[in-house]
This record gives sequence, structure tokens and C-alpha cells, in this order.
Amino acid sequence: MIYTNPDTTAAWARLLSLAPAGTSFDFIRRLDAERVKTCSVPMAAGLSYNWAAKAADEPVLGALQALADEQNLIPKYRLLVEGEVMNTGEGRMVLHHLLRSPGGMSATGKPVLYRGKDLGAFYRNERDRFSAFAESVRKGEITGSTGKPFKNAVQIGIGGSDLGPRALALALDNWASARGLKKLTPWFISNVDPDDASSAAASLSLEETLFILVSKSGVTQETLANELLIKDKLQRAGLDPSRHMAAVTSETSPLAHNPAYLDSFYIDDFIGGRYSSCSAVGGVILSLAFGPGVFGEFLGGAHGADKLALEGDIRSNAALLDALLGVWERNFLGYPATAVLPYSQALARFPAHLQQLDMESNGKRVNRAGEDISYATGPLIFGEPGTNGQHSFYQFLHQGTDIVPLQFAGFAESQRNDDVEVEGSSSQTKLKANLAAQITAFAKGKEDGDRNKLFPGGRPSSLIHGTCLTPAALGSLLAHFENKVLFQGLVWNINSFDQEGVQLGKLLTKKVLAGGGSGDSALDAYGALLGV
Repeated sequence: MIYTNPDTTAAWARLLSLAPAGTSFDFIRRLDAERVKTCSVPMAAGLSYNWAAKAADEPVLGALQALADEQNLIPKYRLLVEGEVMNTGEGRMVLHHLLRSPGGMSATGKPVLYRGKDLGAFYRNERDRFSAFAESVRKGEITGSTGKPFKNAVQIGIGGSDLGPRALALALDNWASARGLKKLTPWFISNVDPDDASSAAASLSLEETLFILVSKSGVTQETLANELLIKDKLQRAGLDPSRHMAAVTSETSPLAHNPAYLDSFYIDDFIGGRYSSCSAVGGVILSLAFGPGVFGEFLGGAHGADKLALEGDIRSNAALLDALLGVWERNFLGYPATAVLPYSQALARFPAHLQQLDMESNGKRVNRAGEDISYATGPLIFGEPGTNGQHSFYQFLHQGTDIVPLQFAGFAESQRNDDVEVEGSSSQTKLKANLAAQITAFAKGKEDGDRNKLFPGGRPSSLIHGTCLTPAALGSLLAHFENKVLFQGLVWNINSFDQEGVQLGKLLTKKVLAGGGSGDSALDAYGALLGV
């Protein structure tokens, strides 16, 4: 397979020729019912991706299809899910798709082997093990050191060990609670700031709390510091920490096969942190809280999305179309940021997860060969749930000097169906009305003789929508964005699967903590200012 920079392709030159007109696509301002009805692509688990309010017409779509074909995006995606080494920086396969394959095969139906080891079978075996563990805890067969059943599950981890699982746990909490499936309350500790762990510990009955330590390497500084703080509190309470802790790690880490934990569940180097929610990293706490069956439904939605992502026609592949429209906006329309705006309180932490997923994956300035590139890569990602964001930063989005593409999500029904009618409509209806109004307002704007009240419109947006945010729909949503980010990285010819940008700060932190002077006077001076 040939990997080239996109600005060497004929499709890139064609898109450049379309861009000047694209900056003033008036049809966004003329958005009508016919376009809304026809610009939609099915997703897995009953979701749909609607791009009616995007600044893309048929010539642009044709050029984006040509770019996808010239960059061999679908053949490269096939290679990735079948076990090709795609993490060029670390020489690793990228196998998060394999985690959600029900039969242990890749999304294309092929096994993935590494040095004779069937990795699909390995991942499936770990899922079976932590599912059985979760069921035993939920039934009260595994208890804490005083014999009381566990009522709380607290994940100790940072980065991908926190953001994705935390977002998913919050997203499923109301749905599972309303159906009587929630048995343990999920909590999270991530920040090395001691106030984070201390606050969680003070809020819980420690003898009824199970802690899940998550670190693939087993030496993550923040995670181990928080583990020791929690162990100290358990011991002070007269509890045996080994009866209150489980671990998620690699088979070669210090945490593996360690009697200090009730059990250890394993992932490997082919599962990147920000792509690990479908592994034991997310699976243990979600299965403890809501049951292995709920986690299985979530994986099913994600696998369905992975299968749909194999489609070569961008008009039938929501993740691919979303990715290419993002490239169009970033590289040809010059928009530097994207706002993720879910009109669902359940998705309150989903934008934070997508920040890491997108910005850690595609915030790169060299290509797969380590060569400097001359075009923009991943955008800045931010967001808040609606309607909260409307009373925060929507002023900037509507009337600011920068155009920011918007990614909305919304659902016809709430997760609890617990609502009240006020002034002729329910709260859920008001939420949906706000979403419809915002999409239209951003697209069409409003003329006004008072320039302060004029809305220019022309703000592009997409909408992912469905009936209800179920576990399967959540899996579909997660995989959609994972595949979108993957496709964009392949377009830009970058490695979306390492994160060297986080390493320098870690190195300097160690120098400060070592004491005796780091050799960098500025570093030492800042350390002194902070009392290190």
C-alpha cells in the first residue's frame, strides 16, 4: 500500500479550485425541507447522520469521493482492522475494532494473529473473565474485607483510562437506572491533585467500595499516586486493600498476577489508551455498574458501525463522509475548530472524550515518515451539552468573527421517560425544539437593520439523531467518531495512534521531582515558585 501526502493528489487540487466559492455557500442560508430529508446517511443501531447544513454540494462531494479513492481510505481501513502495523511511531498494530467483534474475528471476518497468538480469542477471553467477575460482585459473591457487598465501583486512571469510560458510564447511568440494571454506582479518580481522590473517598463507604486500578504500563505516575492514597485510607479504616482492589493492565506490568488485587484483567500494546473503552479499561466498570449484558449491547452497536465503515461510497458511509467533510472544512475553508454539541445530558462528558480522541490522535505536524507537512491537520475540539452551551459560548458561534463547524446530536426520547408538561410541552420536547432552532439559526441567520442584532448565518453543522440513547446507540456513536478520526488521519497521511506530544512534560516533571537542579534554570525557577 502506498502512503502519500494528500496535497500530491489530483483530488486535492480539484478541491482547492472549489474552495473560493465554498466560503460563501448560500444554499446553507437557503436550507429547505427537501435538503434536510435527502442529506442523511444511516448509522448503526438506528442512528442517522444528517449533513444537510454542511457547506457541500455535488461538485464538492464528487471531489471528496475522489480524494477518498486516491488515498485508498477503505483499503487502508481494511488493512488496519486485519492487523497491519499502522502505528508507525511505535511499530504496533491498532486493534480496538477487534475488541467489539462478537466472534473474535476482524470486521472483515479474518483472524488477527501475532506470533502465533489469536488476539481476537485473547480479547474475548478477557471479556469473559471480567464479565464473570462483575456478575459475582453484583450478586454479592465477592465482597469487601468486612463481608459487605460492594455498592460503589471507583476507577482510578487518567487519560484514556478515565475520559472514555467516565463519559460512557455517565451516558448509560440514567438508562440502566430506569430499567433496574444499575447495581453499583460508578465513580472516577484521575487527577494527581490529592483533592480528587480524597473527595471521592470522603463521599463513599469504603467498606462497600471496589476500586479498579487502570494502567497498561503499571507505572503511570498519577494513577499510582492515587492508588497509594486510597490504600492508605483503606488501611486507616481497618480494611484490607487487597479485598477492595482489582487491576486492568498488561500481562507484563508490575500489576499483573499480583496478590495485592482481587483479580487482574489484561489488554496489550495494540489497544491505545484513547481507543480502549471497549476493552477491560471500560468494560470492567461498565459491567460492574450496569451488567455485562449492557456492555455487550454497547459493543454490538460499535461493531455494527465498524462494519458500515467498510463501505466505499461516501454517501453510504457516515463515518467516512463526516471525516471528509471535516477535511473540507479544515483544509479548504480554513475553519480551525469544531464544536461537539450533544442535546442530551447523558452525553455531558462525551465532548471531553472526543477532545482526547481527536486532538491526541491528529494533532500532528509530521507525516507517517516523520517528514514536515505543509497543510493543517486535526482541529481544536470543544463542546458542552445543549441547552447549557446556548447560555455560554453560542454568542461566539452565532456572531463571532470565526466560523466554527458544529456537530449536533439529539434523540427523540429521554432515557428515563420521566417528564412533565409545562406551557403546553414537555421538557424533552423543549430540548428538541431548541436543537431544531439552533441548527436553523446557525444555517440561515437573520437580517436586521440593527447590525448588533444581525445573524450572518452560513454556519455549517451536522446532526446525529435517533430514538433514544441506548447502549447500542452509544456504541454506534463512539465507533462513528473513532472511525471518523481514523479516516482523517489516513487522508492527512499522519500516524493517529501515538502521542509523543505528552512525553516532554512527563520527562521534565521527573527532573523537577528528582531535586538537586534540573539543569534548566527556568524549570527550576518555576518549581521554586510553586514550592516543589
